Amino acid sequence: MPGDKRRIQTAVLGSADSEEPLILPLEAIELDAFRREHTEDTFWCGLLLGGCGTQLTTKLYTDRVCHFAHLPDPTGLHVCERRARDVSSADHLYVKSAAIAWLLDQDHPGAVHLREPLGSVVDIAWEHGVRGLRLHLDGAVAPVWDDDLIEPVLGAKVPVDVDTLVRRRYVHRVRLDSAGTSRRVRIGTQAPARDTEWFSLDECHMSPDGFRTPAVEEILAARRGPRSGGTGYRSAAGTPNTAARAKALLRRLADGRKLGSVVVVTGIVEEIRSLGPLDPLIRSQVDQALQDLDQWFAAQAKARRDLFARIDQAVRDQESGRVHQLLLLANATASHERTASEEAIVAAAAEHLADAAARDRAVPRPALPGDVWFAQQRVEKLLANLEGRRTMMTAEMCGLVDRLVREAAIVGDALDPGDQALIERWVARAEASNNQAEARAASRYRLVRGSWTPKEKVSRRLWIARPCPRCGAGAGQNCHATGLLGPHDERIQPILDERRARGLRETCPACGQPPGEACTTTNGGPHTERIAPKNKTAGGTADGPREK
Repeated sequence: MPGDKRRIQTAVLGSADSEEPLILPLEAIELDAFRREHTEDTFWCGLLLGGCGTQLTTKLYTDRVCHFAHLPDPTGLHVCERRARDVSSADHLYVKSAAIAWLLDQDHPGAVHLREPLGSVVDIAWEHGVRGLRLHLDGAVAPVWDDDLIEPVLGAKVPVDVDTLVRRRYVHRVRLDSAGTSRRVRIGTQAPARDTEWFSLDECHMSPDGFRTPAVEEILAARRGPRSGGTGYRSAAGTPNTAARAKALLRRLADGRKLGSVVVVTGIVEEIRSLGPLDPLIRSQVDQALQDLDQWFAAQAKARRDLFARIDQAVRDQESGRVHQLLLLANATASHERTASEEAIVAAAAEHLADAAARDRAVPRPALPGDVWFAQQRVEKLLANLEGRRTMMTAEMCGLVDRLVREAAIVGDALDPGDQALIERWVARAEASNNQAEARAASRYRLVRGSWTPKEKVSRRLWIARPCPRCGAGAGQNCHATGLLGPHDERIQPILDERRARGLRETCPACGQPPGEACTTTNGGPHTERIAPKNKTAGGTADGPREK
């Protein structure tokens, strides 16, 4: 049964500020057992989930997924701006619970902290100056690799540049797997040209030199050299088994090519060329692999030239957003052995971004509402993902573009002009793709500057209850427009006007505007706190992320 990401699948037990998460079963037969198990419990849209803090109930369906829902609000004013609602939306709470249990089991004196933005970062700190861990569950906060006090642990989908991976020899990763109505924490070790190996948290330990997994111990042992009597690349007589080592290097070479790392492949090639005499069959395989590399290195060199040419052109076109994204890509994939011309292009790009930042600081900007601020961060992440991918399937690209323009529609007029240009370029690319179904999904959100409509701020249950004055759709009917996912603007505008009028009757608790005066938001609409003062989110206010 396909999941519905709009439905609430996680909650907390007992109270709004609880740290005890749980997942609702998706199937009706499982929900019956779940209800019997939690007869005496209450479920809440938890503040630590970014929720509104109100009570939830369970909804049972046989034709779609079961989910949590807010209890009916008799006033009709309730607005929940919780963005993350799927099974992974409580992962930070599961990580905190598992980390606390692990500290107790290991007899480590320490503490676990949830950091902003909520749901993205979890810190594990030890006493006595031992290096702590910072778990990046998503890419909202960039990891710091040279901090002596914090060691990064990346989420399974958080990217790491090849140079960092090679320089550090390995990086830690974290993922969570569903187990019934809970989530199980897994710790991984990623190293160059080898698959990520995953372990349970109780298989890991802290050492004076940092966090260790079984894979890390193996990597460090290999770096120190094979031990006598081991099972490395040695025969029973103790002489190097070059054939076995050659086969292993060829496998690593293939992995390095998939990784797209010139640094890794070059190092493996040096090891291959240092091998002694080989069996004729193995020698032919090695020679063929080295011969094939000529074309691969040529392709990598061309991609590198194209990348720096794109950076240079973006600087000439004064497209700050594109310069920023391409410079990130260059620092991740092409930071080694730069030529003088490449260094000059990077310096010009950095100077352009510095000038653009100085101009931005010189122009005062109004504070962004919380939902706009978070949408802006998601736009940046999606653009970085699209710009940083050398190749991807058409359907995947169109899906990312569809998500991108949804978030951009929330940002509206606050969207950076450079990001606007990048988004329009990706939308055009999606529309021109051969995947017609996905292309139509992107074209439904065709970007036209100045025509943003805050459809996602109006619940469907509100606009569907009234007829559409534009297309004549009656109450309970969708608008009669091919390819339009939501209502016409004319159908939701009265609701927005009513909200604004209702909000103007009171002093705004967010910006302090007196009755009758509009809020200081970018679009002139009221702050969420003014419409429903009792409903506040844990992740931030209408003016941006909450400071701790």
